[in-house]
Amino acid sequence: MSANNTQAAKLVLDIRAELGEGPIWDARTNALLWVDIEGRRVCRFDPAANGGRGENREWPVGSMPGTVAPTERGDLLVALNEGVARFDMADGRVEMLCAPDGFDPSVTRFNDGKCDPRGRFVAGTTSLQGKRGASALYVVEATGANGSAPVMRQILGGVSISNGLAWSADGRSFYYIDTPTREVAVFDYDLDRGELGARRVAFRVPDALGYPDGMTIDAEGMLWVCLWGGAAVTRWNPANGELLAKHEVPALHVTSCAFGGPDLATLYITTARVDTAADVLAKYPQRGGIFSLQPGVRGGRAFEFSG
Repeated sequence: MSANNTQAAKLVLDIRAELGEGPIWDARTNALLWVDIEGRRVCRFDPAANGGRGENREWPVGSMPGTVAPTERGDLLVALNEGVARFDMADGRVEMLCAPDGFDPSVTRFNDGKCDPRGRFVAGTTSLQGKRGASALYVVEATGANGSAPVMRQILGGVSISNGLAWSADGRSFYYIDTPTREVAVFDYDLDRGELGARRVAFRVPDALGYPDGMTIDAEGMLWVCLWGGAAVTRWNPANGELLAKHEVPALHVTSCAFGGPDLATLYITTARVDTAADVLAKYPQRGGIFSLQPGVRGGRAFEFSG
């Protein structure tokens, strides 16, 4: 295993989020969508506003949002504590759409999620009590000609902390992180049916680096994995498990990342303030902020929910 330490991430928004997560670039507004799970807010950061100093807007949603995704009709899909909802930034209205059968939001909440290349929303859950194997991964897809009746179905069970996910360029491989396993798994993915096939391990994140959390993929097919407890974001070759680069982030808990900017050449990184031991707090005064770096490679446009 080798790594080229090329640059450290720089702070672009000193927001001090309790649990910043779910970044995704909205090409329609040229802004970064993200959530503060513990702060119960959906946010939009425009890095070009205020003469390049950036501007962040936030909307309280009254529940813990795990992630957001843009939709084809212009609003957002939000994975909340109780299930998946539509969210309208124009008026702040939240409209619940669906939840798993028998879902108990006092025990489990939704966490990370993204849309697949066909416009399905894929999102997983995590136990609020830290129970292993009690969570799952779900698919939400529209039914009917106008997509007015979204339905949810489980595609993977026995999950502990559902986190990072990404698809290969052809959409036939699905990369997935269940954080406590420290593995980045790859599944065969049926694009026509939105179902998982055979599973194998692409690579394992060594204990010394921290826990794998959020993830994205770049235009060269390499995976960017954020490290909870590792103060870094890393780039890996999923074909052979080689660690290609490690970029330091001045926050202990690095949660997720997404490529953005007009040319998708900037990597935006979310972080958290929670679960930081008292003896290391002073070392990371910018924790909870949003950071960025220019890694020299571009990402791809985020997929939208079709329905």
